[in-house]
Amino acid sequence: MSAEEQVLVPYGGQNETVAHMWVGAEKGLFKKYGLDVKMLQVRSGPVIMSALASGAVKVIWPAPSSVLSAASGGLKVTCAASPMDKLPRELVVQKEIRSFDDLRGKVFGVQSIGGGFWLFTMIPLESLGLDPERYQLKMRVIGDTATVTQALIAKMIDAAVLPYSFSDRAKREGLHSLADIGNLKFPFQGNSLCFKRDLIVDSPDLILRLVKGIVEAVVLIHDAKYKQDVMEILRKNLRLDKADDLETSYRVLQLGATVEVAPNMEAWRTIQKVVSRVNPAVKHVDLREVLEGSFARSLEQSGFLPEMRKKMER
Repeated sequence: MSAEEQVLVPYGGQNETVAHMWVGAEKGLFKKYGLDVKMLQVRSGPVIMSALASGAVKVIWPAPSSVLSAASGGLKVTCAASPMDKLPRELVVQKEIRSFDDLRGKVFGVQSIGGGFWLFTMIPLESLGLDPERYQLKMRVIGDTATVTQALIAKMIDAAVLPYSFSDRAKREGLHSLADIGNLKFPFQGNSLCFKRDLIVDSPDLILRLVKGIVEAVVLIHDAKYKQDVMEILRKNLRLDKADDLETSYRVLQLGATVEVAPNMEAWRTIQKVVSRVNPAVKHVDLREVLEGSFARSLEQSGFLPEMRKKMER
């Protein structure tokens, strides 16, 4: 029997939001803590949540919108850590769209309604003051990030909120950016380490070890010595074949990666407000039951997080 505990972690979107976990798994950072972590892509947030609800997996890497929708349906799901506090993306549009007002009635591409790609589209629109109802914006389910980008280039849709690595690709094809989301100031947390609440009692050490591995992955991502290693992980998983796209993808990952992984209540309140538009039951979810800050506090008190911050500063 292997000395390492096997941990299968499903996720949805195939983009930099999962790269922290790829880096942790492929650079052996979870193995330091006795864990053999394998990542498994599935097609949507509801599939991720179903896997958790059925007991097929112990932990998941979902977008916050999927978590809140599942919680509103009665699943006792809790999240302990997110290493993403920025959204390095651009609002990319067809060349004839020159202003926000030109977006009225236009079609945006997303992966699923209520999922991560949708959420990372709706939150920037909220920050920009582009109310989807007032502007009569239409959300069309297309597929993952690469598929949405191709649909935009092929003029099947009018607009999309894309990570820099994909927005650069679209702009080379003649599209342009209406807004750099990475420069906007709003509270944000992205994909998180989540699990059923009873795991806090049954296997708290598993959660703590996973959070440590995630934090160490963030430190490695910011360490210039490992730039080529991280870029190779991105190249392999995102199938990037152009050097410029790979460099941009690395920049996207660095911009959004933080060791301040504790759940951010303000950011989740914003997410709750946005998700409630498509699922009114979400407004009744008690975020205090969804967010679990004890693991980050424990790592703070033990000196682990302060040490990781020092490494980031070197």
